[in-house]
Amino acid sequence: MSWMKWLPWRFIVRYAARRQGFLDPIALLARLHSFAQPSEVGEPIELLRAGVVFHARGLINSRVIQHNLDWVWPYWIERQFDPLDVSFIPRAFSITHVNLTHRNWTAVGYPDCQELPIVDPRGLLTPLLDGWSIDGWLLADDGRCLLPSRAADCRQRQDMDAGVRITTETETTGLALTSSAWVELESGIPVCKLHLQARADTNAWLVLALRPQNPEGISFIHQVSLSPARDAWTVDGTQRVEFSSAAERHHVSDYRNGDVFIHLRDRDDQTEGRCDVGMVTAAALFPVKAGEAADITASIPLAAAPPGVLAADAWGAAHRDRCRLVCPEPHYQFLYDAAVTSLILHSPDDVYPGPYTYKRFWFRDAAFIIHALLCAGLTDRAERALARFPARQTALGYFRSQEGEWDANGEVLWILQRFYALTGRPPAPEWLGPIRRGARWIMRKRLSDDLDAPHAGLLPAGFSAEHLGPNDYYYWDDFWGIAGLRAAAAMLADPDSGHSREFAQAADDFAAAVETSLAGCAQRLGRPAMPASPYRRLDAGAIGSLACGYPAQLAAPDDPRLLDCVEFLLSRCFVNGAFYQDMIHSGLNAYLTLHVAQVLLRAGDPRHLELMDAVAALASPTGQWPEAIHPLTGGGCMGDGHHVWAAAEWLLMIRNGFVREEGERLILCAGIPARWLDQATPIRFGPAPTAFGAVSISITPDPGNPPRVDWQGDWHRTAPPIEIRLPGFAPVNAAAGTGSIVLVKREPGA
Repeated sequence: MSWMKWLPWRFIVRYAARRQGFLDPIALLARLHSFAQPSEVGEPIELLRAGVVFHARGLINSRVIQHNLDWVWPYWIERQFDPLDVSFIPRAFSITHVNLTHRNWTAVGYPDCQELPIVDPRGLLTPLLDGWSIDGWLLADDGRCLLPSRAADCRQRQDMDAGVRITTETETTGLALTSSAWVELESGIPVCKLHLQARADTNAWLVLALRPQNPEGISFIHQVSLSPARDAWTVDGTQRVEFSSAAERHHVSDYRNGDVFIHLRDRDDQTEGRCDVGMVTAAALFPVKAGEAADITASIPLAAAPPGVLAADAWGAAHRDRCRLVCPEPHYQFLYDAAVTSLILHSPDDVYPGPYTYKRFWFRDAAFIIHALLCAGLTDRAERALARFPARQTALGYFRSQEGEWDANGEVLWILQRFYALTGRPPAPEWLGPIRRGARWIMRKRLSDDLDAPHAGLLPAGFSAEHLGPNDYYYWDDFWGIAGLRAAAAMLADPDSGHSREFAQAADDFAAAVETSLAGCAQRLGRPAMPASPYRRLDAGAIGSLACGYPAQLAAPDDPRLLDCVEFLLSRCFVNGAFYQDMIHSGLNAYLTLHVAQVLLRAGDPRHLELMDAVAALASPTGQWPEAIHPLTGGGCMGDGHHVWAAAEWLLMIRNGFVREEGERLILCAGIPARWLDQATPIRFGPAPTAFGAVSISITPDPGNPPRVDWQGDWHRTAPPIEIRLPGFAPVNAAAGTGSIVLVKREPGA
C-alpha cells in the first residue's frame, strides 16, 4: 500500500532487532547486496520460497532426529548421522539438519499422471509428493531384524519392460527381503504398489511399516486407523493404504512412546493411533514360515486424474515412435533407455526437472528437457509442453517462470525454433505474436551500447542460472538472448520478413556488444577464455559461457575462446573426472560435465568420451543422477535426487554422438566409442529427428576390418550434405540422401 512508504519501518525493524540483541537486519542485507552487482531482482521469489520450505523441514529435523536416534530412519539419516560413516556431518550449531549426502531417489509413475512416487536407495516408498512413506522390514522370532535403511549393502535396479518398476533387494545371514514399487491403472485410476517378498531360515514376521518421514526428513502423520477387516490403513482421515491380505498383528505408536519398531514384540495389538505432534508410526505384521517365501502388496490410490483420462496402453503409445538406441555396451544402453523413461514420466503437460524437490516449472530446464523430448522423437509431448508457454508470457513479452531470469526469453525462442526445424513445420499462426513480443523484450531489456562500462549493450545484472554465482552481468544470459533473436528471425523469415530482418540485425548488434565485452575480458585476463561475466575472474561460473558453443552453436567448434574456456575448466574445476561446481551446488554435476563433453565433441576432441564415461559411472543403480553429487559418498548433495535435466543431457549426448547438425550439414558417428567396434553386432540409432528430417543410422562392425556405415533419411525437403566422422577412420563426405559406405582406417598422424 502507498501509505507503507511513509512509515519509518526501517527504524522500527532496526530498533526491534537491537532491543532483542540481534544484528541489524537492514545493515546485514545491505552488506549482502554489496557482494553482487546492483540488479532489479535480488533473487527469484520462487527460490526463496523453496529455500524457506526446505529449511523449515530442516528445522523440524533438528528438533526430532538427533534426539531419537533409536528410531528407524531413512537411509540418508542412518548414514549422515553415523559418526563412523564417510557421510557423517557434525551438527554443532547448525540450525537445520538436511539431506546433504544421499539425495538420491527414483520416480515411478504412469504416463500423463501428475503424481510421481519416489523410491529411495533402500526401497523406502514415498507415494505422494512431500508425504509420508512406507517401508518393509523382516523380524525373525529369534530377535534378528533386517532393516534395509541400516543394511550395509543392497541391490537396486530399475526394470522398464512394462513401465517403471524399482526393485530393492537386501539380505543378511538367513534373512532376505525384496521390495518392488510401481504404478498401474486400476479402473482408470493410477495406483501406487509396493510388493514385499520375504524369506527367513526361521519363523519370522514381514513388517509393512508406515513412516512419518521421507528422503527430506520428517513428514507428519497425526492419525492412522486399521480397517475392521485388518486389510487397510486410513491415514489422517483421507489417504488409504490397502493390503493384499489381512494383517495378523498390528502395532501403533506415537512420538512420546517412541518408534513402533521398539514395540514390535509387544503382546498388545492396537488398531488406531494418534499423535498431537504428528509422529504416528504403525506396523502391520504378516507371518513368514521358516524356509518359505511370504509376500504382501500395499496399494495406494493416487488421485492425480479422474477415471478415463489416462490411457490403458500409455506406455506402449509413449514408446511407439521414439528414437531407439541399440549398442553393445549394456550400461550405456540402460542409461539411454532410463533417460527416455524419465522424460516420459516428467512430461504430463508441463515438463518438470524432478519428481520432488524440483516438481515445478522453469523455462531454463524446460528448454533442455523439451529439446531431449524432440530429439527422442517424443514430439507430441514436446508440443504439448510448448503450448503452455504463451500463457506465461507477460503483456510486455517476458516469458516469466521466475522474476529476474533474463535467459528465459532466449531459451523459449530457441527451443520453439528447434521444434519447428525438427518437425519441418512452419510456425503456427498463434505463435507469431508471442515470438515478436518475446524478441522485442530482449531488445528492450539490453542496456545501452553507449555505456562506458564492460557491460555496455549486455542484459542487466541478474540471478540467471543460480549455479553461476551472485547477481552479475552473465554472458550465459547474453548468449541466450542472441540465440533467441536469431531463432525469432529464422521463424519469421517467411510469414513476417520485416520483423525477421529487424531481429536478425538486433542479434548482430547484440553479438557485437558481447564481442567487445569479451575482448576486454581477454585483455584483462591475459587469455581468450570467457569468464562468467565481464567482472569475474575465471572460476567455475565460466561453465555458463559454454552456452555459445553448446547448445546454441553461436561459436564455431574451434573458437579459441570456447576451447580455452574448456581447458581452464578441465584443469581447475574437475574432480574425479567430472565437473565440480563449487558455487552453491558444491558437488559433481552430470549435466554440466556433459556440456563440456558436447563442446569437445564438436571440436573433434576424443576427451569427450572420458567425460561421458565419468558421468556414466556416477549414475545411480537405477540409472539416474541427482543434480549434484557428493565427491566422497557418491550420493546426491543438492537439488532433486532424480534430476531430469541430467537425464535429458545423457540422451542428447548419445544423440549428438550419432548425428548432429553443424550449419547446413549433418555429422554422423562422431561420438561412437571405438570399443563398440570390437564386436560384430550392428549398432543402431534412430529414427532421429534433425533439422533436415529424421535419419536412421546403422554401423556394422567387422573386428579387424573397417566397419560399414548405413544411413537412411526421411528428409523434410532436399537431403543435406553428410559427413561421416567415425573416430579412428578417415572422414568421408558422403553423397546426400540414403547411403552405405565402408570406412578407411585413418593413417597415423593424420
